[in-house]
Amino acid sequence: MRTFIALLILLPLYSRTGEPKPLPDTTPWDIPALKKPPAFDWVEKDKPVKSLQYASISYRGKATSVFAYYASPKDFGSKEKTFPAMVLVHGGGGRAFDRWVEIWAKRGYAAIAMDLSGRGPRGQKRLPDGGPEQSYQAKFEAIDQPVENQWSYHAVANVVLAHSLLRNLPGVDRQRIGLTGISWGGYTTCIVAGIDDRFAFAMPIYGCGFLRDNSAWTNSEFAKMSSAQVDKWTTLWDPSRYIGSARMPLVFINGTHDFAYPLDSYAKTCNLVQTETHYSIQLKMRHGHIFEFPEFFAYADYFLKGENAPPTLDQLHTDDRSVSALVKTTTPIARARLHYTIEPHQRNKERYWETRVLEHNGQSVRGEAPPEEATAWFIDVRDTNGLLISSPVRIP
Repeated sequence: MRTFIALLILLPLYSRTGEPKPLPDTTPWDIPALKKPPAFDWVEKDKPVKSLQYASISYRGKATSVFAYYASPKDFGSKEKTFPAMVLVHGGGGRAFDRWVEIWAKRGYAAIAMDLSGRGPRGQKRLPDGGPEQSYQAKFEAIDQPVENQWSYHAVANVVLAHSLLRNLPGVDRQRIGLTGISWGGYTTCIVAGIDDRFAFAMPIYGCGFLRDNSAWTNSEFAKMSSAQVDKWTTLWDPSRYIGSARMPLVFINGTHDFAYPLDSYAKTCNLVQTETHYSIQLKMRHGHIFEFPEFFAYADYFLKGENAPPTLDQLHTDDRSVSALVKTTTPIARARLHYTIEPHQRNKERYWETRVLEHNGQSVRGEAPPEEATAWFIDVRDTNGLLISSPVRIP
């Protein structure tokens, strides 16, 4: 008897019934201060993609500033008086990307992308008053230093400050601002979603919590620390401490073979969220600063512009023989599939996944259940617009 999924019935996958948790007492940021718009100066204002520097928190006892790119739909021909907006958070090895804000501005969004490594235009030179580099020394090895010397403290603060600045720029609709980040930016997005309740939705790409349990850094950076240091890092900087406090809808996008954020840690992170959740888990999704997956824009258009919702999978049901789910969609479904692996989570980046085609009729999907020995599984649907939407990852 396959007891681990026998007669498992789940309520809607995209909504939760719990209440967001209060932030832990150990939360190190002065959140009310970060919600005030920072002082800033334009660096370059005569181009469609502008640049600026805004005041930030202190680093090693000295005030800092942050470089950012900003673009408005008005600079690309929009006649709208107000528009939604996005805060864009780069990942490790990245920088403030001018192309990223241009992509969003051309789609009708104001957008800001800040540098989280203390550097200026195109990440080429450090600012005289820049914050910490995005090095492992600043991310992990500085754990016994004051919080103001550690990268995560600054990264989160600088994203919230960028949001506070964006909310006060001309034409930006404060009620329609979203947040997204890639890799370490996804990690940062998970934390910011928990401490800044002003966003209309948040969309971490790849990033998650439970990094001590299974991540690219479990056997490297955490292995160098004492157990007390790992506990301290987790208490202060792991997204699992904060994402359960999020009050906005969240969209989780990741790949089956991600080298940095394995699906077991990812699933545990997603399960902490008490608000509306959506998923796009993609087979062999590339990891990088990739700005134009169609799912990014579909969810933003839904939450911030009121356009048609991407498909959702609802009422997932499995038993010994079959798996099924309801589909809610305004576009036809082109295919439906079940994906599973029987290999351990420690082999996330190279383990083999089996795929089975599921039957679909536009309102539901159905097919053979994953085998008893599956260590992770999920179902997905692709609609005729090319959007790939999935259930959450199930870890038996």
